[in-house]
Amino acid sequence: MKKVVSHIWPLTKRITSQINGTLEVLWVNGKKVLDSQNANYSYGSLQKVLDFGLSKIEIQNTTEILLLGLGGGSVIQSLNNRFNYKGQITAVEIDDTVIQIAKNEFEIKENTHLSIINDDALHYVENCKKHYDLIIIDIFLDQTVPEPFYKEKFWTHILQLLQSGGYVLFNAGILLKDPDKIEKLKSTLESKITWTQYDHVEGVNTLLIGKKK
Repeated sequence: MKKVVSHIWPLTKRITSQINGTLEVLWVNGKKVLDSQNANYSYGSLQKVLDFGLSKIEIQNTTEILLLGLGGGSVIQSLNNRFNYKGQITAVEIDDTVIQIAKNEFEIKENTHLSIINDDALHYVENCKKHYDLIIIDIFLDQTVPEPFYKEKFWTHILQLLQSGGYVLFNAGILLKDPDKIEKLKSTLESKITWTQYDHVEGVNTLLIGKKK
């Protein structure tokens, strides 16, 4: 019944998070999505943005994926269903409320192929000893990527975790007003990563795809 009604009028459940503020779980046009106050967090335009990025990567050659920023888990759904990914996924999410939303509203459950870790991504990458074939960075507070995720210190740890020839997919911003931070990041790491940049994905997002040399 909710799906039928949502084609006429969106249904909304509001959930308060100490980290992300008010989040909304909505049925819109027969599909459940997760939004922050001003941005889609999962299963709407964001899923299309990350699907576009994943389509540029050789997913079939990856066996270990690190996802920084779980949201509602739409990228996990895409990896499993659209890209037929059968390897291991480790998802790191700082906000336990978001983790519970992913589990309870979107049926993202831990299993032999998926591990969900409640941790700050900055802390996780600094202390992690594993290596990954693909690292997906999708960390926002509403419409903003926190500044530490543009900094060289964070990316030094990312490079240490990334296998040679591995990929990093960075959702680098929405309607970026300061493209210099992207250019500085690319320039700082150009000796170690080959970059491809996609602007205006779904009209608003900037994606960076890097391949470790």
